[in-house]
Amino acid sequence: MGKFIQEFKEFALKGNVMDMAVGI
Repeated sequence: MGKFIQEFKEFALKGNVMDMAVGI
């Protein structure tokens, strides 16, 4: 379960970076 959460956090961080790049 912890591994899934860790991967999800990394995915969320990548998603946020992409959103910021697109927003700018």
